[in-house]
Amino acid sequence: MPPDFVLRPVEEKDLSGLKGVATSITDGMTSLPAEESALEDLVHHSERSFDYRIKKAGGDHYLFVLEECGTGEIAGTSGIIARVGGFDPFYTYEVHKERFSHPPLSIDREMEVLHLKLDHKGPSEVGSLCLKPTFRRAGLGQLLSLARFLFMAAFPKRFDDRVIAELRGFTDEQGLSPFWESIGRHFFSQTFAEADFLSGIGQKDFIRDLMPKYPIYPALLPLAAQAVIGKVHRDAEPALRILLNQGFRRSNEVDIFDGGPLVIADRAEIKTIREATTTQVAEVRALGNPSVCLIGHAALDFRACLADVEHLDAANIAIEPRTAERLRVKIGSRVIFIPR
Repeated sequence: MPPDFVLRPVEEKDLSGLKGVATSITDGMTSLPAEESALEDLVHHSERSFDYRIKKAGGDHYLFVLEECGTGEIAGTSGIIARVGGFDPFYTYEVHKERFSHPPLSIDREMEVLHLKLDHKGPSEVGSLCLKPTFRRAGLGQLLSLARFLFMAAFPKRFDDRVIAELRGFTDEQGLSPFWESIGRHFFSQTFAEADFLSGIGQKDFIRDLMPKYPIYPALLPLAAQAVIGKVHRDAEPALRILLNQGFRRSNEVDIFDGGPLVIADRAEIKTIREATTTQVAEVRALGNPSVCLIGHAALDFRACLADVEHLDAANIAIEPRTAERLRVKIGSRVIFIPR
C-alpha cells in the first residue's frame, strides 16, 4: 500500500508545522526561514500565487507541504518560483576558464575565473525541498520533489521554458562555509547565515552594494575554498540525484555565498513533465489490478499523492475512494499522473 501522505498548497493554518520543518534543518535553509514573520510572508505570497487570473510566469512563489494524513503533521515542503529575478535580481557566479600563455617561456595555462552575474528575467526555480529527519524514508523525498513537476505540467503557462535549482553548498561540521569565509566574509559585516537569510527573504540591496564586482581567481583562494566550488551539501545529495535523474544538468554557475551548484533543465524535457499523462477519473471503487502512480488533481487546488490506479483506457482511470478523498476529486475530475 502506498504511504498515506498528500502534497498540497500551504495554508495559513500550517505556520506552526512549517516552523517545525524549518527548525529541523540543522544548518538552516535560505528558502525556508525559521522566523515566524518571514514564514507568514512566504505563506501569504504562496496563497496569492494560486490566483486563477495569473496566466504567465512572474514573481509568484508556489509552496507545497507534505501532510501525513493520519496525524495532520507537516512532514516536509517543496516549492517553485515562477521566475527568478524581476525587481530582486538573481545573483550567481559564472565559472569560466581562461587561458594564459607566454610561448617564449613555454607557459600555457588554463585557469578558472568567477564572474558575478545578475539576472533580472531569469528562469523558473524549484527549491524549498525539505523533509523532517523523522520522515526520511523510501519514497517521500521523491514524492516531494516530483509532485511539483506534475503541477508545472498541468499549468505550463505559469512557468518559464527553463528551470533551475540551487543546491546548498558545502559547510563543515561547525556549519562554516569555506567559500564564504574566503570571499564573502571580507566584504560583509555578517555571518554566512545572516547574509543567506537576508538574501532568502528578498533583501538583496546589500549584495548590490557590497559584493565585489571584479572577477575572482579561485587559484588565489585557500585550497579549502577551491575544493568546495560546485560541491553540494551532504544533506542535499539525495535532492541532486533526483534532479539529475529528471534530466537536469550541471551549469557553469554557483551560489555567490557558499559556492553550491546550480543545475538547469528545459522544462519540456524534465522527465516527469515529459511523461505525465492527463486523463479523467471515470470510476471510484475498489481496484482489481492496480499499479502505483504519482497522481495529482489537475487544478489550482492541486493535491498529489502516491496511489493505486487502474487504467481503463487512454482517457480514463479508476481510483480508490480514499484516493479520491485525498485529492478532493470525483468522477469527471481531471487528473495528471506518472507511473512510479
